[in-house]
Amino acid sequence: MSSPALGESVRRRSHPRRVVPAVAVIPKVTVKAREPGSMRGIFYPEERPVHQVTVDGFWMDEHPVTVAEYRRFVAATGYQTVAQRPLDPAGYPGADPGLLVPGALVFQRTSGPVDLRDYRNWWAYVPGADWRHPGGPGSDSRERHPVTQVAYEDAGAYAAWAGKELPTEAEWEYAARGGLDRAVYAWGDEFAPGGRMMANTWQGQFPWQNLLIDGYEGTSPVGSFPANGYGLFDMTGNVWEWTRDYFTPRHPRAAAGGCCAPRNPRADMPAAGGIPAGPGAELPRRVIKGGSHLCAPSYCLRYRPAARQGEAIDTATCHLGFRCIVRGTPPASR
Repeated sequence: MSSPALGESVRRRSHPRRVVPAVAVIPKVTVKAREPGSMRGIFYPEERPVHQVTVDGFWMDEHPVTVAEYRRFVAATGYQTVAQRPLDPAGYPGADPGLLVPGALVFQRTSGPVDLRDYRNWWAYVPGADWRHPGGPGSDSRERHPVTQVAYEDAGAYAAWAGKELPTEAEWEYAARGGLDRAVYAWGDEFAPGGRMMANTWQGQFPWQNLLIDGYEGTSPVGSFPANGYGLFDMTGNVWEWTRDYFTPRHPRAAAGGCCAPRNPRADMPAAGGIPAGPGAELPRRVIKGGSHLCAPSYCLRYRPAARQGEAIDTATCHLGFRCIVRGTPPASR
């Protein structure tokens, strides 16, 4: 669902917290018609082509799952995340044996400008990093912050325990729009309206200069920035969020003649090709959405509802979390 625009004719129904309107059809528009001229040309190839979809109503968590919420899940089930388990050498041919220990990826701010084509300049695999210690041994998780260092499997396990599911990409993007039609961001077309920061992103030159205009280095407590039109917090920035869809390098093309928009589309098969070569290229990837506190205009302008990225299913990082949805009647809160 590359086009993020929502029809203005869709009405918001009166419901308790967490509701997203019943049905929305994303209009068939061109990239240039969708967003203002100042933002033309920023789109990444994987966001195209623009096409229509229909999304039924659903309930969504107001904010990403927090460390406190994930802690309750682990206490109730004894669950161990992917980052806490030993690594099978057979699954990582050619890897340094010293790194085949439980751990996860941690961002490391550089001392100055680096080659942005090589993510290894700012990412490091840190033994002992997990959801309790997102920065590695000695670091502490903060209860009201989004849980991070969770792989796709870990997000799905929590959702099943909570009686919920992970959203599809279409559901997530529709919810992120908050009822706005053809807006660049989840709150409108201006990044910082009236000078007010609306999300936790990176200001300055990535990955070495963070000006902290938004007040945060790293993640922020959920709800620190304004909610969107549907009352959902942190749909932009703070942490990327898993969706259930497999990643494909491009969206499917719209039906000829503009008819027959798919209803509740899902990408249930991994991409057959188009994934850049490199470490982990053979692993299935799921779509992540929303951008994070590490997204900057100079490197990753993906703190927009339309933006998308593929993440290997075994990956756990310090800037990736998730939230859940319920289709139909919501269950009692745990």
